[in-house]
Amino acid sequence: MITLSEGAVKKVKEFMAEQSESYSGIRVSVEPAGCSGFQYVLNLEQNSREGDQVIQVDGFQVFVDERSMAQLRGTEIDYVESLQGAGFKFKNPNVTGTCGCGESFQIK
Repeated sequence: MITLSEGAVKKVKEFMAEQSESYSGIRVSVEPAGCSGFQYVLNLEQNSREGDQVIQVDGFQVFVDERSMAQLRGTEIDYVESLQGAGFKFKNPNVTGTCGCGESFQIK
């Protein structure tokens, strides 16, 4: 299961409210990229796709494809703001290593 912190839920709702189109939630996926192999991708989404797992979260949905769910199981998504910037942070127990810049990761 994937969970979202209170801060992440609040930020997703803000992003959805700012859009001119209507979205029912976000898509969370893991894509091949970066020097360590994978990176997280978050996008606003209108509908689920075949094979998606759909998680209901406080007024919106989180859509995750089967392949990504295997790599995201147990992950908590947070939204953090600091002097270095702001953004979504993934606490993924399946990660075995990250690259030097922190933009990509390796999975068990």
